[in-house]
Formats: sequence, structure tokens, C-alpha cells
Amino acid sequence: MTQTVLVTGVSRHIGARVASVLASDPDVASVIGVDTLPPWGEGRSYDPSGRAQFVRVDLRSSDIADVMSAADIDTVVHLSLVSAPSRGAGRVSMKEHNVIGTMQLLAACQRSATVRRVVVRSTTAVYGSSAHAPAVFTEDLEPADTPSHGYGKDATEVEGYVRGFARRRPDITVSLLRFANMMGPGVESPLTRFFTQPVLPTVLGFDPRLQFVHEDDAVEVLRRMAMEDHPGTFNVAGDGVLLMSQCVRRTGQPSVPLPSPAFRLLGEAARRAGLVEFSPEQLSLLSHGRAVDTGKLAAELGWKPKFTTAAAFDDFLRARGLPGGLPLAVVDALSELVRHRADPRG
Repeated sequence: MTQTVLVTGVSRHIGARVASVLASDPDVASVIGVDTLPPWGEGRSYDPSGRAQFVRVDLRSSDIADVMSAADIDTVVHLSLVSAPSRGAGRVSMKEHNVIGTMQLLAACQRSATVRRVVVRSTTAVYGSSAHAPAVFTEDLEPADTPSHGYGKDATEVEGYVRGFARRRPDITVSLLRFANMMGPGVESPLTRFFTQPVLPTVLGFDPRLQFVHEDDAVEVLRRMAMEDHPGTFNVAGDGVLLMSQCVRRTGQPSVPLPSPAFRLLGEAARRAGLVEFSPEQLSLLSHGRAVDTGKLAAELGWKPKFTTAAAFDDFLRARGLPGGLPLAVVDALSELVRHRADPRG
């Protein structure tokens, strides 16, 4: 069926990729990409098909309703949530963009007579990271400690508005996707910047489990959700987990274990200096980790990500020229041998 798709957040890498993939689909009549900046800012090819149009819109304004009405949008893919404040704008502007922007977009969708499908990118950060969390989160589990700051708090509020919208417009298919931290050659995030530091600080006594999703798999999930009806909330992550110690070994970078108070002081200093975005929620993630179950997504789509968590991280490292030294499989095997020899029981 011919569709007209609105994609938000096209100035960033994933948004531009999703808009391009949808524009090249023969079942899509046109794509309207909206953001405050154009999607070709970093020299990437945005739309080889020539069927996508960029419209400069700030989602915090009511202008988005005029754009949707003029284009008879039937599918909305909302990718505009940002995970860290920009250096020039700050946390207040980030929250307004994420929460107020989503509210304006959903209000426009609610008034629309043509919209029939809405896809919203969220994050597994809504589950939080704490010592009290379950080993694996399914979509119906409540977080042990609700996020009280940053991206996780914004996403939690956004999800509340999305659920309210779905109740008010049951005729519209609403898909809510909770993505694990993305990895890949084109991904720039607080976590990717952390792993490319010359020295990696870790929390003494903690070895958190981390989960990643490759950008190619993220784009494919978003494409499928935009083209098919899959209502509900879904976790999205590559199979398996990596321990922080495994991630550090893979980077080939030296690490410095720090007591938790010192780690947090370092994070606050780095954030104030604008070096790395050590937000409180990222500090919690690097202490306690987080893992989610993706069985619901696999059953719904009949599809699994091409990249495991480990493969996604390795592809990111290769793109950044890391790691140094031995092949990754050899590094892991030697590390397991060292741990085994150090075990007093064995």
C-alpha cells in the first residue's frame, strides 16, 4: 500500500538512515523528514532515490501539525529523542525537545484524519540500572528504581504520553521500541565516546553486563515497524551480553578501576569540562549494567538481529581503529584462562 511517511530526527545518523531506506521502498510514495537541522550536515547521502523531502521544523512548536496536514501523512516514525544535552543547549533544552516535542507531535497525530500508524523510538534506559534490578527485563516488568534524571526520565515521560495517545486513538497502530545502546560505525553517543577514551575508568568491584544493538539491525526494525502493523511495546537488542571487563579487553585500552565515590567524582568533573557525558544514569549503567529479553520482538516479527551484542561492539571497534594487539577471540580465551588459573578452587 502506498504510504506517506513522516520521520522526525533526520539530522542525526539513525534518522537519516531510516528516512533513506523508507524513501527507496517502492511501497512508499514519499518521505517527509523533519528536524531543526538538515540531514546532510556531515556529508552523508540522505536520499539517493530523490523521493524524500526535508522540512525544517522544531517539534516544540505547533508547526508540525501544519506539515502533517499538508502532506496527508499516514505513518509517523518518531526518532527525535536525544540521549545527551548538547554543549550549547543544556539539560533544560534537551528535556523540552524530548518531552514537549513528543507532546506536540502526538497532539498533531491525534487531530489527524490520515495517520494510521505511529512508531516511537524509546530506550531500555526506562528500566534504570541498580543493584535491585532483575537479571533480565521483559517488557511488562516495572523498574526497581524508576529513572529520576536524564534520558531515562525523559523516555519514561514520553512513553506515558504515547500510551495515553494509544488509548485515545485505538484506531491507530502504535509501536513503542525500547532500544539497547546502539553500536556501529556511524553511531555517536555518550557510551561510544566513553569506549574511545585513551584510558577507561571502571568501578572497582563491579563488572556490569551490557547489551548493544547494531545500527543496521535498528534501522531494519524501524523499517519493518513503519511498513507493517505491530502494536505494542518491544525490547530491541542483540543476542547475548558483554561484561564491562570483556568490553575493556576488546578496546585494547588501559583501564583504571576506581572506588565508586571516586568514579562518580571523575564523571562529574569530566562532564563539567565537556570531555565525556558522564550523566548520573550512565554512571549507574557502568556500575550495575542492564539486560533485556527480546523474545517478544522475535516472535512478533519472525526475525532476529543479524548482529549479536558482541558482534555489534566489535564492528564499532573496527570502525574506530580499535582494538590493538591480539585478535578478539584470542584475548577472550586468554582472559578466561587467567581467571581459571586464579580461581583458588581450580
